[in-house]
Amino acid sequence: MKNTKLTKTFIFLMFLLFSAFANSIAQDVYENANNADINNSRQNAITRASAKALPAVVGINVTEIQNVYSPYASDPFFSFFFGDRYMKTTRKVHGLGSGYLVSPDGYIITNHHVAGNAKEILVTLTNGEKYPAEIIGSDMTSDVALLKIQANNLPYLKLSDSDDLIIGEWVIAMGNPFGLFDINTKPTVTVGVVSNLDLNMINEDTPYNRVYKGLIQTDAAISSGNSGGPLLNSNGDVIGMNTMIFSTSQNSQGSGSIGIGFAIPVNRVKKIVDILKKGKTIDRDTYIGMDTEAINAKFKNYFNLDKNEGIFVSRIFRNSPAEKAGIELGDVILKINDRKIYNLEDYYIEVLDAAVGAKLNFEIQNNGKISKKNVILESSKR
Repeated sequence: MKNTKLTKTFIFLMFLLFSAFANSIAQDVYENANNADINNSRQNAITRASAKALPAVVGINVTEIQNVYSPYASDPFFSFFFGDRYMKTTRKVHGLGSGYLVSPDGYIITNHHVAGNAKEILVTLTNGEKYPAEIIGSDMTSDVALLKIQANNLPYLKLSDSDDLIIGEWVIAMGNPFGLFDINTKPTVTVGVVSNLDLNMINEDTPYNRVYKGLIQTDAAISSGNSGGPLLNSNGDVIGMNTMIFSTSQNSQGSGSIGIGFAIPVNRVKKIVDILKKGKTIDRDTYIGMDTEAINAKFKNYFNLDKNEGIFVSRIFRNSPAEKAGIELGDVILKINDRKIYNLEDYYIEVLDAAVGAKLNFEIQNNGKISKKNVILESSKR
């Protein structure tokens, strides 16, 4: 009888221990599952795209040699007595920007205004490694530059299709704002949407004006130093290159985002890079040989125009490409390469973006008749 009671007591105690052990395991399983659910809920398309793209974004430090002219350089008296050597000096200017790898063997895309005129270029990868870079080619007008570092098996980004964008879709901007890349060798990630598409702008510069065609506008924060970095879609693929912003800052060093940034569409970047990668240059020193003016009430009445559309040809130079194409004084230019011309900026966007030898298809109106004329641009050094 006594043995039976001991046996029952032992079994009961074992049951309690087993129950406690089982409850502990169940609690651990529940907590692990709950933590997994929480972690999974924090993951989304943006975090996955950022993690995918981050290793291929680079920081770029450049050194440029700039000419500095004396305030008396334009004075013939000082030039005569002291010569040009005292009128001009050079100085080293350091700058920074962003870029992104587009091949495993070290090709990097960035802006021309970041590295196109650089004497020395140092590229920093996200693993902390630093490489000197060479300029394979650059184009000031489109503001695109192609660099190369000597390395292999590198992470790189896929170039998407910028013609397939939707206003309002999520985008991610990555880069090196204010040199923060140098602090921890990681790019900054900001998120926004596509605010607008197909914006055109001209930025006056020398020797050539910069022509920004089909820009992507975004409210993802872009600041000084972000130039040249990638603008990504929610798949982590490149849709554009961060290039410029509207800012209230009075100088580039303090330029921060106010929610209006612009990126060069990646399809335009790809066309330029394909040319540069082949070792070719794009000759922008073009000559068309005509003057144009906006249509005003005087022109509209004199030439009996029914609309204010297009621009007016006010002067034709002898033996110029325009004259050879048959364009005449008083012609109204309605389209160039099937793009409507509403004002002078539309006209300059098309003409300044073309290269020597390019054929521009003009749609002309004269005396109520519509005709098409092809202008082949020549070099200004003819």
